[in-house]
Amino acid sequence: MTHPVLLLHGLAGSTATTWASNGWLDLLTEGGRSPVGVDMLGHGTAPKPHDPDSYAKLEDEALGRAPEGTLDAIGFSMGARTLLYLAATNPGRFAKLVVSGVGANLFDRDPTRHKAILDGIAGSPNEGDPVAQYFAGLTRQPDVDAEALKALIGRTSPPLTTEMISSIDIPVLVVLGDNDFAGPATPLVEALPNATYVELKRTDHFATPKNFDFIDAALSFLDAQPF
Repeated sequence: MTHPVLLLHGLAGSTATTWASNGWLDLLTEGGRSPVGVDMLGHGTAPKPHDPDSYAKLEDEALGRAPEGTLDAIGFSMGARTLLYLAATNPGRFAKLVVSGVGANLFDRDPTRHKAILDGIAGSPNEGDPVAQYFAGLTRQPDVDAEALKALIGRTSPPLTTEMISSIDIPVLVVLGDNDFAGPATPLVEALPNATYVELKRTDHFATPKNFDFIDAALSFLDAQPF
């Protein structure tokens, strides 16, 4: 039995920019699966409130717009964190997860990088900081609302602990670039009871969604290789 495949993007992304433009939706469909991309609150076609309190239930709101029943799922960065939280708090809802662009950063917040992201979204990036420059560029896209993103970042996020992650007993594919600031992947892989790890060579955080090795590994893991 195959399940719908839920796809969740990263901060300042969307279904269109993260998944559709990189071929994910077409490839999953060709592989006999039903992809469902959900734009999380503050992104893409979803509402974009400017009050941080509006994002308190971001994770549950995203799951509420997914198909009912058991799901497979793919997430990148913020979307991957969201899926891990949802799998831990909704046992039985997911059959398999693919999480990318996350690792040690789930447990140890880097205040310098956090500030760089905020500076980029606020339109005042440090010229020598590629992370800040990247997010500054994203905010210039037509479907991005910088004030909504600042509100989202300003919310109080629900906790995601190693104990919660260790309760996720379904198969999980962890994919991380060897140049990704979110790494190393070891703390996440070791916390998951049933993890498979794939490292992407010469790949940073932002190149991950379009990496062919990532796409191939995810499709194989979900038994969704196009014929």
